[in-house]
Amino acid sequence: MTGTPKSPESPRTLIDDLLEEQQTLTPVERFAKKHDRHDLPAQARYYRDLIPLSKPGQGEQYAFAVDLDICTGCKACVSACHSLNGLDDDEIWRNIGLIHGGSVEEPYQQIVTTACHHCAEPACMHGCPVKAYEKDEETGIVRHLDDQCIGCQYCVLKCPYDVPKYSKKRGIVRKCDMCHSRLSAGEAPACVQACPSGAIAIRIVNKASLVADINPGDRMLPGAFDSNYTKPTTTYTTRRKIPPDARAGDNATLRLEHAHWPLIWMLLLTQMAAGMFAGTALLALGDPKSFGIAQAQLAVVAFFILNLGLAVSVLHLGRPLGAWRAFLGLRTSWMSREIFAFGIFAAPAAAFAGAALWNIGAGFVPKLRLVENFVNPAHFAVPLAMVTAVFGLAGVFCSVMIYVDTHRVFWRRELTFVNFYGTTVLLGSAGIAVALAWTGSLSACAQIFTTVAMIFRIILFARESQNFRRALQNTAEPDHRSALTIRNLCRPLLKANGILFASSMLAGLLAFSNHRAAIPTTLFLLLTLGSQVIERYFFFTAVIAHRMPGSPASGPHHHA
Repeated sequence: MTGTPKSPESPRTLIDDLLEEQQTLTPVERFAKKHDRHDLPAQARYYRDLIPLSKPGQGEQYAFAVDLDICTGCKACVSACHSLNGLDDDEIWRNIGLIHGGSVEEPYQQIVTTACHHCAEPACMHGCPVKAYEKDEETGIVRHLDDQCIGCQYCVLKCPYDVPKYSKKRGIVRKCDMCHSRLSAGEAPACVQACPSGAIAIRIVNKASLVADINPGDRMLPGAFDSNYTKPTTTYTTRRKIPPDARAGDNATLRLEHAHWPLIWMLLLTQMAAGMFAGTALLALGDPKSFGIAQAQLAVVAFFILNLGLAVSVLHLGRPLGAWRAFLGLRTSWMSREIFAFGIFAAPAAAFAGAALWNIGAGFVPKLRLVENFVNPAHFAVPLAMVTAVFGLAGVFCSVMIYVDTHRVFWRRELTFVNFYGTTVLLGSAGIAVALAWTGSLSACAQIFTTVAMIFRIILFARESQNFRRALQNTAEPDHRSALTIRNLCRPLLKANGILFASSMLAGLLAFSNHRAAIPTTLFLLLTLGSQVIERYFFFTAVIAHRMPGSPASGPHHHA
């Protein structure tokens, strides 16, 4: 049953005025009027002081503020975040951790709630190759743009707080956005409003003052990464004294990180191709006659290996069709630079392969010789080999910097440079040796490259073994936990690596004593490649990933 419509000439009533005023009031004004009438819900005391009454001004932004003394670890914030954002069963944007320390007489333990810190200088945003992150100018919230993401997961490696989470079902990364839609409506984020003790709040901070107050070595909490890297905005307060020996609850937990198998093969294959092109360029300078005989085989094999590596790399992307946008991050992202460098590398590699094959192709199609009236492509084989080698080595440099730029200790500059460029020389030399050995007429030249490969094989294996033993025996070594991870969680692979080394050296020696050197030379390459796969598996899985303090793990994890 409906009432009679009000006539346009009917006089306005008090109710009409109040309803109109209600539509124009801001959430803060409505809250104030309720406060004046004492018309507040019983739960108001839990959230009325947890969000600012105004938006951030110029040079300011929103930030989480956590009172450690009243956090009970009930995980209401975790549940609320999960429910409101519709996260997957295994997806978590806010977590609960633990720090502990002290002595038997004065033990210390503190529960910690953590989420995205909406940093002033977010590493996730700077590392993204497709600009799938933005830092809102008005609020300072670091938002992830799901429709832009290609699922490369580089932000996961870059963030020192383990914030971005990869969704395999969606093929993209997602993260906390401080419930920006709720904040814009004057409501507290889900975690803030759900906390029964009011331990989490939203505050406004001055970005310039925040950055100025952070010094190298400062950390939000024991076990957190150096705040000087990304300038996190979250503040943790406590009236308790944190003991000097306080550490994260999961500090002694050993875990295997993601193996990233497509990246393992992409790195090995592209570095092998770069090494083969560089070795071919040196052959052109040092032995032009042998270069003239073998240039076609070397160029084709190296070009095939390069393209195989680039094709495999696409398997690492959750949304590979969007990879063309990778140039967007060239100014800040080493991943963009790597993709760009290898894309350029492929162009002269293709041209070199074409020039090296010119005479063979022209032999099958005589009409191609007409092109030589203007220019002979075969004459450009040597300079193209040089250019290709330069771009290949530049691509390897970008690969190195991708991991160095994550600031993970196991991927530090001096280790990763030797690791990647050592593999480039090792696999490149071994690949050239195989290609030359199968020609049948260049066995002496093949033996030179086999010798180079064997020397680097010994150097790299001895160096890795020495570093591993030193890190394992000395708890003060930066790679101690990585060494423990390899020994405790990868022992069969560690033994297999030693067997592969001995077997590859035996195959290499047979290449010098056998008149049919192609077979043992090929065996040397395959055994060496198998060993490098294990080494690169250790590279990804034994790295100690930076994250906020967590709870001591159970189940498949191990303790040091």
